[in-house]
Formats: sequence, structure tokens, C-alpha cells
Amino acid sequence: MVAVSDTAAKLRLALADHVGSPGWGQALEAVPRELFLGDAVYRADESRGDRWIPVRRAEVGVDEWLSLAYTDATWVTQIDGVMAGDATGVMVGQPSSSSTFPSLVVRMLEAAQISEGDTVLEIGTGTGYSTSLMCQRLGEEAVTSIEYDQEVAARARKAITEAGYAPTLVVGDGLLGYGEDAEYDRLIATCSVRTIPWAWMWQVREGGTITAPMWGWMGGVAFAHLTLADDGSASGRFLKDDLYFMTARSHLPPPRPPVTTGFGDARRSRIDPSILRDDDTALWVAQLAAPQVQCSWGEDKTILLDVSTGSWADTTPDPAGGWTVHQHGPIKLWDEAEKALLVWEEAGRPHQSGFGLTVTHDRQYVWLGDPDGPSWDLPA
Repeated sequence: MVAVSDTAAKLRLALADHVGSPGWGQALEAVPRELFLGDAVYRADESRGDRWIPVRRAEVGVDEWLSLAYTDATWVTQIDGVMAGDATGVMVGQPSSSSTFPSLVVRMLEAAQISEGDTVLEIGTGTGYSTSLMCQRLGEEAVTSIEYDQEVAARARKAITEAGYAPTLVVGDGLLGYGEDAEYDRLIATCSVRTIPWAWMWQVREGGTITAPMWGWMGGVAFAHLTLADDGSASGRFLKDDLYFMTARSHLPPPRPPVTTGFGDARRSRIDPSILRDDDTALWVAQLAAPQVQCSWGEDKTILLDVSTGSWADTTPDPAGGWTVHQHGPIKLWDEAEKALLVWEEAGRPHQSGFGLTVTHDRQYVWLGDPDGPSWDLPA
């Protein structure tokens, strides 16, 4: 019978071959991912999207647990604050922490252009797996990682220590960064944000980079990679990968109340509302124009809702063709989204990588094409 350590080593080698990263292959071969899954993970219930079934290491056996650990898959470790090891049965809720599939982790590290000699601030330690990959390649003294959730942070510290690494680990609000080890060469976020926190800007050196997935309340995503300038600003194009992670908790939208649709000012829509459901970039563009808005779909409706002002818009198909939009409240939400979408269509419907982001002391704005092109401010 093959020894467990030999089995794990072979699985790590297979995972590294699967990911195929010249820069991170050795780290993938060296870091034991099974340590970072703890004693249990959640498996999604295929019959219902919000149900999660605990899978325990002690119950499935060593071989199955190792196979699970080295599958290139995301394993949820916490649902609404309850760790998988503490679950007493099937959980209903939303993931609040996970071990992201390794190929995505590596794509994030590659996108950030991290290499030997860099110092890194990681926002969101999570299970500690990505932290340990960086320790293996860069040296533990080059890595600082901050985690908001105390229980998640404690479990990550235990796993990182067991793996043989001792980076700087901080429990705190990652949106505030960690100034004690600044300035960093690279800042990476393993959580999605609506805007770039200002604290990150002064903690990265001139010429250093901030790499962060961005997400908005409509669900539109883009992957930011910014370079710090000597005047304290940062700018860069969004990347071609549409990477995103769980959203920073303070950047989540407010609860959405029910909406009565079908009344208010009515007019014909100039765009097909289904584009918001079917085209990820279109959703991103509409979100730029109305960042305070949440979006949902019914059987034949598209609904936009701004909880803060009570404004909403809904669209319905006309029997004779086209769509009618009804708008209610102080802000004409469909007007704003439609206007941005028409600008985007006129530009040839580019992917998010056709846009860029500039962050200054008093403004964050997304631009189309180049910094002097059409632009939209992100929420303060």
C-alpha cells in the first residue's frame, strides 16, 4: 500500500502539472493543501443551491480526503459564519469562506506579477493556502496577510504553522490594510470590493501594484490591476480574466425589499433588457452608471431597485414587439443604465479589459478606451 505522504506528493505533482504555471509549480508541489481544508468542508447539495452538506475527513477516509483536496475545485469551509467542522447537519445559507480552486489562486498570483524579491500584502487570508504558496516562493518574511474573521484567521494560522511557514498574520479589517509592514511591492485582494480602499493606496510603494477583483451590487465583475504613480494616484486597465472572490462584508448591498412593478412613468426601452441577464460585460456597464442599484429578473421582467432612494424600474415585453419600461422615484434608473449601454454599444461592445480605472485623492472613476474617454464615478 502506498504511504499517505507518497500519495499526497503524487497528487500535488499532478495538481501542479494540471495548473501548468512555470512560476508557481514548485510551490504547488510543496504546499500540502489538505492541511488547509481542516477537518471538514461543505459539499453543495445539487438538488438545492442554498443547501450545504458537511463532508468530514474522519468519515470519508484518507484516500478520498486527499483526492478531494487535490481536485482543482473550490471547497466551501464556512456557511454564514459556521465552520464545516462545527456543523451538526445540512446547512442552509451562503458561503462566507472557502478554499478557492488552486488554478484560480495561481491565476490571481500571476496576474499580480508577484515574483522573487517582492513583498506582498494579502487581503483575506482565508484558509491560508495562497499565503503558504507565497511563503514557499518568496520566503515567509516577505508575506503579510490579514483576515477579518477571527475563527477563520485562527484556523488559517494553525494550518500555515503546520505547513512550516511563519509569515506576518494579522486579524483585522483588510480594507484598512496593515501599515506596519508598508510599503509593499504588491497588494492582492482575495475578496471582491466595490471600490479601492484609500488605505491601500498609501501602503503600496511608487511603482507597486494593487490587484483586486471588483464586484458591484448588480453582480457585475471586473479584475483591476493598478500601478501606483509618484503623485499618489493609481491607474490601470482591467484584466482579461473575470476573476472574482467572495465580497468584502462591508461592501455587500443592503437587504432588498419586495417591489410592486408595472406603474410609474412609462416609455419604450431602446435596448433589449435581456442583455443584462445574458451578457456579463453589459451588466458591468449598467452597474457603472447606477452603482447603488440592485438587479433581479422575473419570468418576463427585469427589475432595477435603489433601496436608498426608493427608486425602481421594471421592463416588460410588448405584445407588438419591443419592451416597455416603467420608472418610479427620484432617479430614472433605466435612463442611466440605458445611456451607458448605448455608449458601450457604440464603442463596439468591448470586454471589461477595454476599460480602465483611475484612483485619485478625491475620485475613483472607470473610463472606456483611455482616461480621456467616457467615464463613470465609482461610489465614494
